[in-house]
Amino acid sequence: MNKIESALRRTTDTRALELGVGTLPRVADLFKQLFPGCRAVIVADTNTWRVAGAEVHRILTGAGVAQDEPCIFTDPDLYAEWRFVERLDGVLATTDAVPVAVGSGVINDLTKLSSHHNGRRYLIVGTAASMDGYTAYGASITKDGNKQTFDCPAPLGMLFDPSIAAEAPSNLSASGYADLIAKIPAGADWMLADTVGAEAMDAFAFGLVQDGLREALSDPAGVHAGEVGKVEQLAEGLVMSGFAMQAVQSSRPASGAEHQFSHLWDMEHLRFRGASVSHGFKVGIGTLASTAFFELLLEAPVCELDIERCVEAWPSWEATEREIRRLFEHDPEIVARCLKETRAKYVDREGLRAELTRLVQAWPELRERIRRQIIPLSEVHRRLELVGAPCEPEQIGVSRARFREAFERIPYMRSRYSVVDTAFRCGWMNGWLDRLFGKGGIWEIR
Repeated sequence: MNKIESALRRTTDTRALELGVGTLPRVADLFKQLFPGCRAVIVADTNTWRVAGAEVHRILTGAGVAQDEPCIFTDPDLYAEWRFVERLDGVLATTDAVPVAVGSGVINDLTKLSSHHNGRRYLIVGTAASMDGYTAYGASITKDGNKQTFDCPAPLGMLFDPSIAAEAPSNLSASGYADLIAKIPAGADWMLADTVGAEAMDAFAFGLVQDGLREALSDPAGVHAGEVGKVEQLAEGLVMSGFAMQAVQSSRPASGAEHQFSHLWDMEHLRFRGASVSHGFKVGIGTLASTAFFELLLEAPVCELDIERCVEAWPSWEATEREIRRLFEHDPEIVARCLKETRAKYVDREGLRAELTRLVQAWPELRERIRRQIIPLSEVHRRLELVGAPCEPEQIGVSRARFREAFERIPYMRSRYSVVDTAFRCGWMNGWLDRLFGKGGIWEIR
């Protein structure tokens, strides 16, 4: 049994995957296999219709698959936003046709949620190796000004021809590469969470993401150049990450502290040069941040940690709530979310003592596992630069002062335990930030 077959045995939503050069002509057979006797309706934008949508329409027609008029978004400002979900909801409400999404992140998320709203499943034909959300449970949609994840099943089937993705604009593959390299520190975060008892590791899901990951990341220049084989490796790594999330019904296998930076900047409506910043590019800068903290953790005297001193200094929930309200006083919605997320992972002093005791006892072995897991910060920086992704916070419109402030807010963003929580609980947060942003630091604030 190969890796894809093994993954499909554990996925909760997706039942078939066609991944490889020359797979596009199989779309009709795949549709008939998954949706026998059904009509189809293609969902695309003007670009994805041109690169693959029209050909998918022709192949389905030639195979005798009845189709509605394609739904093609022509908006120049198309985004994974609620108004476009509502527009697609209106189209699907008038038909029983099965959506065939042709596109990448935006088209996939819009179709995923709208299909769920209309009580049916869908098929995705991917056109770019730009993110890991193709096969992930849930859709990331901006509603009421906030990026939110809405519960909805992943596609029933997926087809991905890397020769099409290799022709996509290089920034799309760069974004996907940045999203994939994030799985390195995300894996180390899961090791930490498992060790302290915050979130148990699922060995199958962990392996699904991590096995083959370094090979998929080995040639960022090749990805940037549009080499089909390298784009295929990248795409497979991203798809496997989505399958891992399906398997455990959580983004934990593919998301750690680095994604929390992206979530924060989403909620702050980060824009650069008048445009929104891609998920992968925000996550790439978050990966640098997380990796920097892991390097500091590997240097830290964990085995000498004064646990009782940490426990004594640990703030009460009431003090924590006051700090959240101070940090996010400008936005009541963010305050509400952070209170909910932080409360879910908050531990009292006895709980903190138990977490830190586990960490100290496991540290000699855990340190070596993390050391083997992490790619050095300088190498992550080099690879992001080679693939054409931002490798400095200023390149996505984040000043160094704002970057430092983000570290201080991350402990409250998500209920997910990460290396930032370790630094916070051990009392090392301010010292580490001074090292990174102070005189001579990697991101010295001048």
